[in-house]
Amino acid sequence: METIGFSKHDHHACIEEGLAAVEATCRRDGLQFTPQRRRVLEILLQEHRAMGAYEILDKLRAEGMGAQPPVAYRALDFLVGNGFAHKIERLNAFIACAHPGARHKPAFLICRKCDSVAEASSDAALKAMTETVSDTGFQIDRMMIEALGICPNCAGAEAT
Repeated sequence: METIGFSKHDHHACIEEGLAAVEATCRRDGLQFTPQRRRVLEILLQEHRAMGAYEILDKLRAEGMGAQPPVAYRALDFLVGNGFAHKIERLNAFIACAHPGARHKPAFLICRKCDSVAEASSDAALKAMTETVSDTGFQIDRMMIEALGICPNCAGAEAT
């Protein structure tokens, strides 16, 4: 799985492909992709960064789609619960999944300067952690990998 988030890419195609993947998964799995859920995902895809629920709610309110927090939270619960978005615990914010419809356990690379977030594979880290705790009898229920650092764009700006 390629790391997505810091590199230059066709952002319009990224949005279209993300929406198409979610629509296809919803059709296949019989999930209701309501207009509110779709719009919240579009907002996350358009912004291409982690956003708080109230920031999303402000955008929905400005568009006349709903002014109550449950509107945003229900949509986010659906998106996260079905793997179409992820919650970034460190930021208490949400980001669209870079690989919607694919079963994966991502790691998040968070820029401490601009708050941009990239999604990467966590397979090696998960394997290492599982091996580390195997002798202890500890059973991992859930593990979030969030690395804080400086993205290539901010590092390049510092170098100039």
